[in-house]
Amino acid sequence: MPLVSTSDLAVHYGVEIIFSGIDLDINEGARIGIVGPNGGGKTSLLRVLVGQQDASAGRVSRSHLINVGYVPQHPETEPKGTLRDEVLSAFGEIRSLERELDAASALAGVAGSNSEETGRHYADLLDKYESLGGYNYERSMNRMLDGLGLTKETLDSSASTASGGERTRAALAKALLGNPDLLVLDEPTNYLDLKGVTWLERYLTHFAPAVLVVSHDRYFLDEMATQIWEIDHGRMNIFPGNFTKYRALKTERDLRQLKEYEAQQEFIAKEQAFIDKYRAGQRSREAKGRETRLARLERIARPDRDQSISLSSAAATRTEQVVLRTKELKVGYIDDGVPTELLKVPDLQLSRGSRLALIGDNGTGKSTFIKTILGEVPPLDGDVTLGQSVKIGYYSQGLDDLDTEQTVLESFLQIKNMPFEDARSYLARFLFRGEDVFRAVGACSGGEKSRLALARLLITEPNLLVLDEPTTHFDIPSREALEYVLMTYPGTILLVSHDRHLVSLLAESLLITGDGRVKIFKGTFAEWIETEREAELAAASVRERDTTKHKTLPNPVATKTVKRRNPAAPVIDMEKVIIDLEEKLKDIESQLQQATVGQQYEDMTRLGEEHIETQAELEKRLEEWESE
Repeated sequence: MPLVSTSDLAVHYGVEIIFSGIDLDINEGARIGIVGPNGGGKTSLLRVLVGQQDASAGRVSRSHLINVGYVPQHPETEPKGTLRDEVLSAFGEIRSLERELDAASALAGVAGSNSEETGRHYADLLDKYESLGGYNYERSMNRMLDGLGLTKETLDSSASTASGGERTRAALAKALLGNPDLLVLDEPTNYLDLKGVTWLERYLTHFAPAVLVVSHDRYFLDEMATQIWEIDHGRMNIFPGNFTKYRALKTERDLRQLKEYEAQQEFIAKEQAFIDKYRAGQRSREAKGRETRLARLERIARPDRDQSISLSSAAATRTEQVVLRTKELKVGYIDDGVPTELLKVPDLQLSRGSRLALIGDNGTGKSTFIKTILGEVPPLDGDVTLGQSVKIGYYSQGLDDLDTEQTVLESFLQIKNMPFEDARSYLARFLFRGEDVFRAVGACSGGEKSRLALARLLITEPNLLVLDEPTTHFDIPSREALEYVLMTYPGTILLVSHDRHLVSLLAESLLITGDGRVKIFKGTFAEWIETEREAELAAASVRERDTTKHKTLPNPVATKTVKRRNPAAPVIDMEKVIIDLEEKLKDIESQLQQATVGQQYEDMTRLGEEHIETQAELEKRLEEWESE
């Protein structure tokens, strides 16, 4: 039975039909990616499926007692408490049991209490606590928080003052830790760095029972999805496979539909010409018969085309051969007169027309590095030198330079004064048409602000583009349009992005931040990934050799036991626990060896982590056994 299914589902906002006639099933183990243009109804569909919004028509059926974990684009958190409190709320039942266990333990020591009854109650609570994962939940939580890039300082900050990205990551951790039967995620990668996105896609691929994700991240959809749902002009189209396969199948379908449409239009034109020619002549009866058949003909609709940014190649003035140099550069900031170094930078030299991508985890100094290059933050040491005639065009991730009180047209004309009609024509290529140009910037969506910022940037014809997460709020057609512009751009590009598809397509070399320094990789993103994979394989091989030396159980002796938290609680057969753990280790090692031979990178990572945890548990139990 499907976890969720719909029949003839529709959502209308007034007279506007968002989508209609949608029939779908979400089965166990599904990994579904939803794509479509901004404003096409993706978020509305998710809200209807999880029960946060009523459908205008149709039916939604959910499996009995299904546990759904839903993370919207902009999660709401409780204004009181910290982000850690928000995440820990996923373990409400376990934490309640901890309080009951403490109370039962205290009761056992009270004079006059029924120790036998108290002991049985305590044992029952403990069994339930163990079955819910009470002994491991903090370790699981910490591992997940680390994967999502949530530091201790961030978690202990107030939820009311946390950034949108921090709240989103906390909500994501809470949903994942809640052991849902179905995970429903709306743009989960927007606020994750490279490490976080990679961790999430591995988790969803290997551990999540069923996943439904709205995303514009094509690399992510290629790695995670086994089915693509496309919302296209109010209709749902379902394609097997990942994003790349979907694009191939969609292209074939669209070409076939276009050929069918054109063939029918040609037939209609010929029939109409015959009807017009012989309507009143000797062949009038035949003409009337054809006219009747033509009127009854089921017309093939012209294939729809999504609106997307329409850009020609961006222009750039010419510079000298070296566009930017750094020498002995140290990047950081000064707070109350105390310098804090973030990055040591090797001497860089950006040549005219080169394309570099700056990648790394959040908090490793990428933004400060960019601001130092731009001259907004002074270097702690060393120099940054721009070549002659260099004109920088900077796209800020936060879109901080947009005045929310201005209209779209006023904001654009602030950058370059030009006739109104020329400005409106240029803005139309960025999907600002008609009255859209008179809308206040503050009333625009994130995607609209991003398009405006891009229009303001490209009209100045810079020869050094510094782009900080330029695709965050773009849908897929707009991302592809931007990629075309950047691929044909004649100037120099320094790109900061977690969009692995964009980095793969554009970057010729990488600057990687981490461990207080910048490393240069002279190669593409795909080549860097392969290098990292080889390093992981080598590390896994070393771990495998080391684990063969793990401690074994001494010769069989009388079974030992370890007491639980209360003397009245049942005892543990520690010898059996240790034997079971050793058998588990052998099984993991066998699987790890097979994964290593088959170069199954994701399985190796997962099994390596599982081996470390099992080994630690075995050593802990051995210490307990030997201490008795």
